[in-house]
Amino acid sequence: MSVLVAFSVTPLGIGEGVGEIVAEAVRVVRASGLPNKTGSMFTEIEGETWDEVMAVVQRAVEAVAARAPRVSTVIKVDQRAGTHDAITRKVASVERYLSEREA
Repeated sequence: MSVLVAFSVTPLGIGEGVGEIVAEAVRVVRASGLPNKTGSMFTEIEGETWDEVMAVVQRAVEAVAARAPRVSTVIKVDQRAGTHDAITRKVASVERYLSEREA
């Protein structure tokens, strides 16, 4: 089973620059050892169970909450039985279709 989560944690009430505090959330994700990617708007993390992945998300939110009076979190989950490595396979599938059209 693959549980792929895209999430965003935003500290509120600290002013405009949030990168330093968001980095704390990303540190938690990277330290988890689970496959992950960080983009400009979301961080993706993949695990085998809902509990495994959501525990990391919770720790990431807690890391931000430790430095901000308010935290906004957006979460999107793709749970799929019988698959693995969705974090790279989904993108590879789209890239394959793109390259077919370009050829």
